[in-house]
Amino acid sequence: MTYMTDPMRGLPDPEYNAELYADVPVKRLFAWVVDAFVIFGLTLLVLPFTAFTAIFFYPALWVLVSVLYRVISISSGSATLGMRLVSIELRTWRDERFGFGEALLHTLLYALCVSFLVPQIISAVLMLTTAKAQGLHDLALGTAALNRRR
Repeated sequence: MTYMTDPMRGLPDPEYNAELYADVPVKRLFAWVVDAFVIFGLTLLVLPFTAFTAIFFYPALWVLVSVLYRVISISSGSATLGMRLVSIELRTWRDERFGFGEALLHTLLYALCVSFLVPQIISAVLMLTTAKAQGLHDLALGTAALNRRR
């Protein structure tokens, strides 16, 4: 199948390739829940290695593990485990898979957006209303989550 791309951005055009953007917001939500459980499990695995002192700074541990998990998984396959489960992947503005730099920048902007209520709400609304289902951090980078191509 041939995919039409936006000549200015490189991402597939949602008007001609609606199947690539179909149900992406719902899939992103489900992937986010799965990833939260994975991150919780990883933090529990780390706790014994800190002699359980990490309980006193658990939120900081969560952020550290979350950033590492997201950067490593996104840079290795352009998707987290949750995203892979629901068959979506992140693509750059050139419609390429993420490398380490893009994964790090995307994760840091994502973490910034979810750290504050207003950007988090704006991001959720944008995912539901924009043609490419992009969050605030996606719009800033020109990236998008797409259904995996066959």
